[in-house]
Amino acid sequence: MTDAAKRIADQALEYVFNPPVASDRVIDYATPDELIVEFATTVGLGIDADQQPVSPDQLVDAVQTIVDRSMHTTHPRFFNQNFAGPEPIAVVGDWLAAALNTTNATFEVAPVFTMMERSVINKMAGLAGYPVDPAPGALPPGILCPGGSSATLHALQLARHRACPDILQTGATGERLVVFVSQAAHYATLKSAALMGLGLQSVIEVDTDATGAMIPAGLAKAVADARADGARPFAVVATAGTTVTSAFDPLDPIADICEAEDLWLHVDGCWGGSALFSPRQAGLMHGIERSDSLVWNLHKMMGITQQCTVLLVKDPTQLAPVFSTKANYIFQADKQFGEYDAGDRTFHCGRRVDVLKAWLTWKTFGDAGFAERVDHAVGLADHTRATTAERDDFAVLVPGSFTNVCFVWVPPEFRPFDLASLSEDQHDRLHAVASRIKSRMQHDGTAMIGFQPVHGINAFRLLYMNPRVTTSDVDDVLDLIATYGEQEWAR
Repeated sequence: MTDAAKRIADQALEYVFNPPVASDRVIDYATPDELIVEFATTVGLGIDADQQPVSPDQLVDAVQTIVDRSMHTTHPRFFNQNFAGPEPIAVVGDWLAAALNTTNATFEVAPVFTMMERSVINKMAGLAGYPVDPAPGALPPGILCPGGSSATLHALQLARHRACPDILQTGATGERLVVFVSQAAHYATLKSAALMGLGLQSVIEVDTDATGAMIPAGLAKAVADARADGARPFAVVATAGTTVTSAFDPLDPIADICEAEDLWLHVDGCWGGSALFSPRQAGLMHGIERSDSLVWNLHKMMGITQQCTVLLVKDPTQLAPVFSTKANYIFQADKQFGEYDAGDRTFHCGRRVDVLKAWLTWKTFGDAGFAERVDHAVGLADHTRATTAERDDFAVLVPGSFTNVCFVWVPPEFRPFDLASLSEDQHDRLHAVASRIKSRMQHDGTAMIGFQPVHGINAFRLLYMNPRVTTSDVDDVLDLIATYGEQEWAR
């Protein structure tokens, strides 16, 4: 099977260094049934009850099918989600980490990667204004987590422990603990509340403005109302760069409330945290240094392969009391350099190496390259805002000020567009056309763009993080939406 592995590696390298371009299809679309049939011509998708080895040729053919039928996230017309194709150096870093196949739990089995993690965490903490102890062996202000939701779960466990330090030993007492999020917040807080046994009703949504940013006065009222209702507030999750509109909650006034009410302030900067890389955009994160924790996904904006998530914690001495179990078969106090072990300061022990790809990419592009990447994304969004404002076949619902623009395609009879003036039938018809436009794109392979309700109607969301995207790509996708819209509206 060495021959198959080498040939498959060659296929992968070819894809990494010669990815699809604008003239190629974003996806060669196939239904679930069609995929099953197509794979049946090589090795089959299923694992047989008595699975026999297959030939190298069959494996290579199957891998080509995988590549051909997969979504090409590197394509300059992929705008479907808050990530895009990775940088080649990040892919190679991920491969090397996989080949070395160790865990980032202890220094003894990951000496280089342990030091790399500390380096990357310290650098990011400095960007966020968190204190960093430069002394050798000092605790780094954070940990790496397998995704933003996991990091938020860690942060809320830290927050609950600060409020109720006995709960780890004695368990919940029945006291109703509540956490506050904006109406536009990511669902990670809801899932975390469910896993922690707090219950979904413990997550209290706070009103947002028209852009999707939390209203501080609404937070203050929600906290007061919760206390009056007999609940015990313990945390606020603010968002820096909401998923749909890339809105930034105003961190300074939120931090004022958290300090006055003794609440843990966690910031979900999975998307918007990367604004800190750019001196021109960093002001969007003003006040972040006042937070207690910050989750930041490098695999979203920065071209790192998934996953690559850092949870920054202002006071890292709080991690071990919450997550340590002192398992003496691995975290021995008398072994060499045990104080460097990260595994007993997180819920996870065996943990894949996510830092190498980030370290290599940062070293490759440097601070200036990272800043340029963020500024390029915002520049594309600015171009989208300006272009859609000039056209009467689009109406921007939330222009934003960062990387996301939310808009609707406007049929001729609705121009100039006024959402409030639509009848119920007109609203429903326009609401439904967005999904049909996207389906056409998927089947034709011309583009991938997300849609979701904004102000009660399905709106397209163009968001940018791929440096391969140009203003011409943006203009072409807008024209595609208009063309498909006219065709679908006429049906």
